[in-house]
Amino acid sequence: MKRWGESEYFYPMEVGASLLNYNIRSKSLLHCFSCCGANVLIAAAELKDAVEEVLPTLREQNVSVYILSKNCDTLGIESLADKIEEASDEPLSPDLRFNVTMKSAALYIYTSGTTGLPKAAVINHERVWMASFLQTLAGVASDDVIYIYLPLYHSAGFLMGLTGAIERGNTVALRRKFSASQFWEDCRKYNITVIQYIGEIMRYLCNRPKKDNDRDHNVRVALGNGIRADTWSEFLQRYGDIRICECYGATEGNIGFVNYVGKVGAIGREVFIHKKFSPYALIKYDTEREEPVRDSRGFCAEVPKGETGLLVAKITKTAPFTGYARNSQQTEKKKLRDVFEKGDLYFNSGDLLKIDQEGFVYFQDRIGDTFRWKGENVATTEVADILIMVDCIEEANVYGVKVPGHEGRIGMASLKLKDGCQFDGVGTYQHLQTYLPSYARPRFIRIQDSLVVTGTYKQMKVKLAEEGFNPAVVQDPLYFLDESKGYIPMTQDFYDAIIGGSIRL
Repeated sequence: MKRWGESEYFYPMEVGASLLNYNIRSKSLLHCFSCCGANVLIAAAELKDAVEEVLPTLREQNVSVYILSKNCDTLGIESLADKIEEASDEPLSPDLRFNVTMKSAALYIYTSGTTGLPKAAVINHERVWMASFLQTLAGVASDDVIYIYLPLYHSAGFLMGLTGAIERGNTVALRRKFSASQFWEDCRKYNITVIQYIGEIMRYLCNRPKKDNDRDHNVRVALGNGIRADTWSEFLQRYGDIRICECYGATEGNIGFVNYVGKVGAIGREVFIHKKFSPYALIKYDTEREEPVRDSRGFCAEVPKGETGLLVAKITKTAPFTGYARNSQQTEKKKLRDVFEKGDLYFNSGDLLKIDQEGFVYFQDRIGDTFRWKGENVATTEVADILIMVDCIEEANVYGVKVPGHEGRIGMASLKLKDGCQFDGVGTYQHLQTYLPSYARPRFIRIQDSLVVTGTYKQMKVKLAEEGFNPAVVQDPLYFLDESKGYIPMTQDFYDAIIGGSIRL
């Protein structure tokens, strides 16, 4: 046969796929493309302009570029849809994948890049195969219809959703983009029985205006991760008896949990056989130094039941950590050595979890998000959960900001208000006084029209923390906590007094 790119025919072969975020451009696009050693770029016709921006560099690197259209008149870009139509529909020979094993790379899925350029996590065929069984654990059957609106360049939509549907043999209703206003109408129109969620999706649905037909649907299972306990309860109360199957696991990680019993707020439960084949532990972590606590011998210690600790999972043959493509430095950063004994090796999840007396596992925060103020640890998710209980607040993103002359970071929150509401500075402070200790109450408030999230609806904190609370820099409305008056508008005079030390925090 003639080869792809040399004529109108191609030679079929087993290849790995690098799933690119269609929103990235220029430098980030080139970085993501090259960091996994890719040599072919395939893009949708509507992304032709983005491809042309980097085409000179791709041509210098002898990259083959294809657009999913029947024709293309741009030098250096070939059409692909016409070649697909001409391809044979005969089954491929097994000889073409004779050297492919369960450990061979199948996919490269990128981290969201909230703190820098994305990293390409290596996903082998074994991981794809295992992820496809999550739908089975959630009770999804072949006659179900699953609604997928999450981006297919991430593991939730592609692995849990699409490949899971292939394994189950069920029907997929694929939407280009999430729409809270159209969500339930789509579910009714396409007879959806299984939905996926991630991040703040469920809260967006709960924030929609209530309707008489909120329970008029056939959805029976919700599969995903990142739902908060209060939203979980509210969602069930409003939309009916839907089995929520909350999962936990990082794309590149070697440990995961599934809450298959429906315990509200939990991400899973400790199971003896699971821990035996995938050993893990919650260890003491110093959020100020941003490192695990080690004893005089240099070893870590597990936290008692009911206390928060850093999740680490032992790297073994049965629970490997493949790391990031062509990025040994970042791969090494995710490894912890000599954790409990000399020579052992663990994967650092970067997440703080808690296990209660019944063995249920709860997500608490990420180590980069938890901050220390006045000698106390502040979990941003806990503060955010308290803030969104206030009547005027729809969403909250909590983070720590540095103040000259002070140790640690002090709390600040970016808020999105409910439509038609004004910020209630007095009522908000009274609410926080009731539920939070003084060190955990945000000292600064920023009001935004919308909160920026990643492609998988994770809140962005780094840029907000860098911008801080200077009214000369931040154009959004800012508020400062005066403990005698509540939250009052932040002025440049207040800011100067805080920086100068005349206002004590």
